[in-house]
Formats: sequence, C-alpha cells, structure tokens
Amino acid sequence: MNPMPPELTVIIPSYNRPELLPRAVNSALEQSFQSLEVLVVDDGSPQPISLPEHPRLRVVRLEQNAGNASARNAGLRAARGRYVCYLDDDDRLLPNMAADSMAALAQAHDDKSLPDPIAVLSGLEVIDKHGQRQQTRLPPTLPKGSRFFLEPIPEGQSFISKQTLVVERDLLLEIGGYDEDFRSRVHTEMFLRLNAVCSILGIPRLTYQLISHDGDRISGNRALRQESFERLIQKHGKLFRSSPRMYADFVYRHAVKSRQLGQHQHALKYFLKAFQIHPEQAWRQSSRSLWHTIVAVKKRFIP
Repeated sequence: MNPMPPELTVIIPSYNRPELLPRAVNSALEQSFQSLEVLVVDDGSPQPISLPEHPRLRVVRLEQNAGNASARNAGLRAARGRYVCYLDDDDRLLPNMAADSMAALAQAHDDKSLPDPIAVLSGLEVIDKHGQRQQTRLPPTLPKGSRFFLEPIPEGQSFISKQTLVVERDLLLEIGGYDEDFRSRVHTEMFLRLNAVCSILGIPRLTYQLISHDGDRISGNRALRQESFERLIQKHGKLFRSSPRMYADFVYRHAVKSRQLGQHQHALKYFLKAFQIHPEQAWRQSSRSLWHTIVAVKKRFIP
C-alpha cells in the first residue's frame, strides 16, 4: 500500500554550497508541521550533493547547471505535495513556517474572505552574519486579479517577502512555473502572472530567515540585474503602463540601487525614465530620498 502523499513539498534549489545547504535542509526537516517532504534540487554542482538519509528527504540532480528558474521548475515537477514552497539554500525556515502557512490557507478557504485559489505569504526577517536581525518584512494581502507589486499597499508592509510563498503545485504548473529566460528577478516576474489568477493572503507572522553572508548571491550580479530588469519591463510592458505611478516608483528604486552599486550610467537612465513615466511620483521619491540624506548627515555631524 502506497503511503499518503505529503500535503507540502519544501523545494530547495542548490548549486555548489555544501557548507550552507545542511542548515537549510535541517530547518525544513525540523518543521512542526509533519505532512511534508523536503526536495533538494542539485543544479549540476561540480561535486554532487551528499546529505544524510532521512525518510522525508529526496535529492534530484540535474546533470548540468541550468540556473535558478530551471532548478525551481525541476523541483516543481518532481514535488509530491499538493502545495509547494521554496527555500534558498543559504537561508532557513523558522520552525512554524509550514504550520502557520497551512493553517492560514485552511482558514481562508473556510472563511471565503478571498476568491479562490489562494496562496499565502508570511513575514521574513533579514539576519546578518552575526545572527542579529537587521529588518523585518510583512506581506500585504491582494485578491485575485491584482498586479502584486504594482498595487499600493499600507505603510509597513512589503512585497519583498516573496521567498515565503506557499502555493498549490498544480496552479504554479498551470501558469508555466518560473520563466527560464530569466536568470534574475525570477520571483518578481512570476508573481505578476500568479496574482492575476490567484489571491495572495499575507499573514503577519515571521516564518523565514534571509541570512547575509560573504558568498555570492545572484542579486549581487550587477550585469544580470540590468539585463533582467529590461527583460521584465519588456515582457510585462502593458501591465506596467497600466499603473504609471507604481511603475515610476519601481523604476526609481531600481535607479537608486544601480547608483549604490556604482552603475552610474544605468542610474541616470532610469532616474530620467521614472520622471518620464510619472513626474509627480518621481519627484516625491527624490524629495523623500533627499530628506533622508539630510537627516542622516545631521545625526552624524551635528550634535
């Protein structure tokens, strides 16, 4: 007799991080919610991943490094759970992540407060390499048919908790999973498609730790950031143009980050583009940025 399939699959794509991966795997196996499996996708690591055997752990190996989106899709196809979530191999789940997410989904379905289907996001905390919390991010709730980060949300909420997504496997497959043409901003692109057909329930509970370290991160690849940003705008241009205020805000924030990374030509290009899209919003953002700079300088130099 075949055992019952798990309700949730935690998918951990990994490439060449043998020193970090066990921490992520253990945090998934130590969840208080028991009806889950942990699926590690070895994205063609030079040395194949080797982990201690566990009845709820599987490893799927890709023979060649295919990239983050491809590894995520491979895990999605191999998952046995009705629901899936993802864990980056350099981060960790808090022990309540699966239990809180699955309970919130069950309650939302019972309450009928949001249109089905429903996915859930929870809170994320950013931890420095010394274990100190640097910031917390709590997600919004957006009904089906919304445009995710192109929607206005209350102050104090953040779209940048996308790593905590718990969603039905079949629904994610139905919308095509992650776009494998993207090597960066894979979450951002996918959420624009997901929120169009799925309600996003945000719960104000911390469930995920994004951990800073000295190793490489995809988000630190400056050339890749620009390439994927352009690709995102081209693919979803109609959607962006339908929300000029939030579009300008998105472009302005990309310009600020480009400047911080020393990409001054790109920064200038996107500052100008933000003012073209929605001058009022770009001016509001630039005024706010200047004010924060003045306050920071005063605190540092003026007693």
